[in-house]
Amino acid sequence: MILASVMELINNAWPAAALALGLASVFALVLLIASIKLKVVVDPKIEQVHAALPNIDCGACGFAGCGSYAKAVVADPELLGKCAPGGSDTSNAIAEILNLQMSGGSAPLRPIIHCRAHSEDRKFFATYDGIPSCTTVDAVPNVQACAYGCLGYGDCVRSCKFDALHVVDGLATVDYEKCTGCGACAKACPRGLIEMVPFTQENMMTVACNSKENGKNTRTFCKVGCIGCGMCSRNCDLFTTENNLAHMDYEKYELTEEAQTAMDKCPTGNIVFRGKNAPAPRPAGQKPAAAKKE
Repeated sequence: MILASVMELINNAWPAAALALGLASVFALVLLIASIKLKVVVDPKIEQVHAALPNIDCGACGFAGCGSYAKAVVADPELLGKCAPGGSDTSNAIAEILNLQMSGGSAPLRPIIHCRAHSEDRKFFATYDGIPSCTTVDAVPNVQACAYGCLGYGDCVRSCKFDALHVVDGLATVDYEKCTGCGACAKACPRGLIEMVPFTQENMMTVACNSKENGKNTRTFCKVGCIGCGMCSRNCDLFTTENNLAHMDYEKYELTEEAQTAMDKCPTGNIVFRGKNAPAPRPAGQKPAAAKKE
């Protein structure tokens, strides 16, 4: 009786089992064909370029990350040289992978903060006790007398993934040993004080001020602000003076005797060096170097 029941069960079940096996075989075959037909072939050059990049996904190149940039630069070699953290070494490595010839080498971009005023160098109208953010403080009138200087609440510090910025005595300060040149700090500053500059040398001379105030007001508000006197531009053609503010042409930068003279004669000492192993700036309030006697 039991044996008969088992045999009857088997006889009834095997067609369903065979059907299931057949369907599974068909589905497996379909999936195999689909995987072959829809297979995405990855260009090995993309993987090589990705490996050559710093892989820190900072976004300085304008793409979401190193993977996206690797695909883009393989498709369009005109994008070569966009990786600021990697600099010329990475660009040369990518050029070799893509069988391209680099013409010269672009200098790495690094941030320069156009302010050198620490808290003791500035005049304040009020004490701010609110959200500790430069963007917020910038919207509050009459906290700091200078409407152009560093606010010192660290929006740039928080934007940096590499711990390359710190607020020192109220002034945002770059640690150039850690800086990769990603440019996040420049985007974060609500006053536009941070400029990405091609560093053709280890450290660069710069005008550490962004004030458009006239000389009288600047002297009232800040000990180390630019007063727009034009002394630098009269001594060196790297400098120009416009809207009460000196500017430097970084594309033509060269440390010449004339540039050093312009720095030495600056009445307020706002021309300073920035970068790795940069010389210390002239102390606030110290008079400029005396003219050399012939």
